[in-house]
Amino acid sequence: MAQQDVKPTRSELINLKKKIKLSESGHKLLKMKRDGLILEFFKILNEARNVRTELDAAYARSTEKINLASAVNGMIAVRSTAFTAKESPEIQLSGHNIMGVVVPRISSTGVRKSLYERGYGIIGTNSYIDETADAYEDLVEKIITAAELETTMKRLLDEIERTKRRVNALEFKVIPELIETMKYIRFALEEMERENTFRLKRIKARIRE
Repeated sequence: MAQQDVKPTRSELINLKKKIKLSESGHKLLKMKRDGLILEFFKILNEARNVRTELDAAYARSTEKINLASAVNGMIAVRSTAFTAKESPEIQLSGHNIMGVVVPRISSTGVRKSLYERGYGIIGTNSYIDETADAYEDLVEKIITAAELETTMKRLLDEIERTKRRVNALEFKVIPELIETMKYIRFALEEMERENTFRLKRIKARIRE
């Protein structure tokens, strides 16, 4: 706020005091929001790390199982078995609120299938195929969970950055400028009061003369 654009009046001083109070209140609330978001972020970060570890393990297991199944049955047989799947998994997207931030909730149906729901016949396949299917179903579930957590973390991080910028703008620019303007108005009002007092004294002195 440029001081030269401000009229040094008592009403302007009252308005500035209200703005400062409102800005300080907003600053306090935004700091609380920022701190709360950071706590939520680190809580989800710990969960995401665990899921990422499980995802890496599930990927390694599924790779091992498909390599073993291919060695026993042949890659063509494994691929042919994979194409017998009748239904693909379905993904449902919804959202929920974390301190004003809408984050995704991802659920799925049809990932886990029983032996009879997978589409391939029991005759002509062996346990290596079944174990490979189990491993990849587990991998898909881990991918879905990881996607939800990592998207949530990104949205929380974006909101934390936005909130930090607003907190800093209020703390280091808006509030200091308002306080400086208030000081300027007080000084200007005191100067005008001194000038008025000096004029009154001169007028009284002339009247006495």
